[in-house]
Order: sequence, then structure tokens, then C-alpha cells
Amino acid sequence: MDGFTTGAILELMAVAIGAGVLGGVLAGLLGVGGGIVIVPALYFALTLAGMDPDVTMKVAVGTSLATIIFTSMASSWGHYKRGAIDFALLRLWAPSILVGVVLGSLLGGYVSGKVLISVFATVALIVAADMVFRQGKPDTQPKGFSKPVWAGLGALAGMISAMMGIGGGTVCVPMLNFLGYDIRRAVGTSAAIGFIIGLPGALIYTATGLGVSGLPPFSFGYVNLLAAAAIIPLTTTFSQVGVRLAHSIPRRALRLAFGGFLFITSARMFLDLFSG
Repeated sequence: MDGFTTGAILELMAVAIGAGVLGGVLAGLLGVGGGIVIVPALYFALTLAGMDPDVTMKVAVGTSLATIIFTSMASSWGHYKRGAIDFALLRLWAPSILVGVVLGSLLGGYVSGKVLISVFATVALIVAADMVFRQGKPDTQPKGFSKPVWAGLGALAGMISAMMGIGGGTVCVPMLNFLGYDIRRAVGTSAAIGFIIGLPGALIYTATGLGVSGLPPFSFGYVNLLAAAAIIPLTTTFSQVGVRLAHSIPRRALRLAFGGFLFITSARMFLDLFSG
């Protein structure tokens, strides 16, 4: 807690509030759980407070996963009411995603924070390029794969998501869209997947961060309760705004919005990584 002034705590809260509003809209709009905004926002705020760079990213990721538990429930409910969740896919994918989340969270809790930054920035850049430059087909049909292949894809998506502190949409939405799922159905299903990622991920980041020195005030392991308390009500409320937008704008616009935000986020994280 050393080095955290009242001003730094207030700054963290202000950033958390802004991230909560924008993250909530993106959660409903893109099925990403809000983590794609929350992680870099918290990372930036904690860096300005002078926190140990090796711990900064872990707190940002752990806190983001905690907020995604609630955001994904609110967002997925909105998509469920519009029939945009594929429950057959959810049942097929959930077990392997859970395995990936456990592995990714354990790895994320112990590796260097720079590794998490690298994973975040690299995956965000790849996904952004795919969503912006690849032309989607107007009448897509899901591709058929064997259960082991689906399991492998789910484990990979869960592991990457847990290391990035995101709800799965950043990885799952473009993956499902590439595999032939309509973008809106991919978004709705990914919103539900966020809960499967957020709950175990947050618990593991909490456990691996217990006893670590240099954490910001009101932290429980790598989860900062103060920031989470500010973000959760806002993301759950504004996710419904995003849901309405997702079902009212063209699919191409939805892909471009997703890719644009990821390009910006990736560039910001690479900048910090190389400047550090």
C-alpha cells in the first residue's frame, strides 16, 4: 500500500468509473465483458500511482475478471431475451473453456507482468486485424468440427482470456465468426461465456495474490475491491445500452467497432511495454 496517496486513490476511482461506463457499453455491444477497456484503464491508473510494474498488470487483470462475473450476467440476460445465445455451443464449449481458464489464471498469477502485457497486446492486435480486414460472409453456416477440436479451441480461448483479464469475447467472438457463426449470435454466446471465465479466474487471481506486497489499498489478492465496487454497478447498467446497440446496427459496423477498439488498446499496451 506504500506510495498510494489520497489523490492516487481518487484518481484510481475516477478511472474505474469511466472504465465502468465504457466497459459496460462494450460488454453488451461486443460480448467482451468490458475487460478490453477495464484492464488497460486500471493498468494506466496504477502505473501513474507508482506501483510495481510487475504487479500492476496482475491487479488490473484480476480486478477485471471480478467485474466480468457481474457484467457477463447482465449482458447475457439481454442477449438471451433476444434469442442470441447458442446453448448447444455453450454446453459443448463450457468444460474445455473452464480448464483453459484455470490453467491461464494459475500461469498469469505467477509469471512476470510483462508477459501478461505482451499476451494482451499481441492477441488484441491479431483479433483487431481479423475483424477489420476479413470480409464476413452474408449467409454463414457454422463449420462442423469434432468434439476434441472444439475442446482444444475452448481451452485455448479460456487460457488466453484468463491471462488477458477479459470475458472471452475478444477471443471467442472473432473465433466463432470465423467458424461460421453470425456475429450477433457469436456476441450473445460470448457474453454468457464471460461468466465461466470471470468467476474461476477472479478466485485464482485472488488466491495467488494473497500476501504479495505493494498492492493498492483495499486489495484482496490481485483483486482491488475498491475499483471493482465502482465498476460493477456501471458495467451491469450500461451493458444493456450496448445490447440494444448490438441488435440495431449493421453487422459490418459491429465488426469495425470491435476491431477499432482493439487496435487502440493494443497500440497503447505495446507503447507501455516498449517504453518500459
